[in-house]
Amino acid sequence: MTDAQTPKKPAAAPQAVPAQPGRVLQVERRDFTQLVPENRPRVQSMRGFDDCYTDIVDYIVRCTHRIWDERDVGLIYSHYTHNCVAYTTLGTMYDRETHIRDTIQRLVEFPDRRGMAQQVIWNGDDVNGFYTSHMTHGSGRHTQIGAWGKPTGRTYCTRTVADCMILENKIYKEWIVRDNMGPLIQVGLDPHEFAQTLAQRKFDLGEPVMDTAENRRLLGQYPPESEADLSIANNEGEAQLLTWLHHIYNKRMFGKIHEIYAPNCQWHGPLMRELYGVAAVLQQTMRLVALMPDCSFVPQHICSVESEEGGTKYALRWVMDGHHLGYGSLGAPTGHPLFVMGVTHFHIKDGKIVDEWAVYDEFSMLVQLKLAAIQAAA
Repeated sequence: MTDAQTPKKPAAAPQAVPAQPGRVLQVERRDFTQLVPENRPRVQSMRGFDDCYTDIVDYIVRCTHRIWDERDVGLIYSHYTHNCVAYTTLGTMYDRETHIRDTIQRLVEFPDRRGMAQQVIWNGDDVNGFYTSHMTHGSGRHTQIGAWGKPTGRTYCTRTVADCMILENKIYKEWIVRDNMGPLIQVGLDPHEFAQTLAQRKFDLGEPVMDTAENRRLLGQYPPESEADLSIANNEGEAQLLTWLHHIYNKRMFGKIHEIYAPNCQWHGPLMRELYGVAAVLQQTMRLVALMPDCSFVPQHICSVESEEGGTKYALRWVMDGHHLGYGSLGAPTGHPLFVMGVTHFHIKDGKIVDEWAVYDEFSMLVQLKLAAIQAAA
């Protein structure tokens, strides 16, 4: 039989996962079923992890889905250490049982909630531990009585980032930055009334207001340091981004934004704001700083991955502290101390920022101001 007469084999079905065999998964271009694949070979060393996980992105997306969407809350026992510390915008959880109680309560109050993975940016390995920055869009309806009071039946959509430190299948430290202000407004609650109630509860429990007179953006009468602290950078790209942000936030050189953002950039912010163009980024950046004009911007962790969409994606966890000395969404200046914890994801292509996802909680800032006012009055 000649080659021409040789029967052709039927074309193989296209592989759903992954687009590049042997590579750690990326979230953006894949449907959920491709992110939690069946019979996918392990593509990354995962010492101590359950057999079902093929890489660190599979791990964080799959276990989050199993706990929150499949309601297997008990998996927290095998996926968190007993003394896991979780830092949130509204307080800190110091043990696994508190984590379980909080998860159950949120699932009961919002029973049709769905958290959809949008990005996972990570670094590390199974020897020294992994670090993941997992951004999700959460949507649902307020249909049950709970911490938010009588249900309104309205829908909401919010953005959350959970940064996790993981070793041998267990998360041992977590930072959860959830935009609480957006859902409160969307379901029809008054943020000021709710913040007052929560602040009074914190006051009754003896929670103090932490105030620092010197946040070290300035040292006495000296101007801000000319160079950024690059000690947390893992490569040149991360060092460059930290340098840019130091110039913008600490040196107040907001004009730098015109140099480093693409003309057609998109900014995704709290309250699910979706804005376009350099002018919008400039306004939103100055808007946050204007609330506390004496603030210091301190990066705490940075990691990055090369993107299948081209360029590189970065995840930066940061804190800002200062005093409420400016006008804005929180009302007239009170002079009270303010602290903000946030996570920002950036997409940089051809040396320009084309996308920025900024996640911080304006509601937690409002609670801080209410608590400070209660303590001052007392």
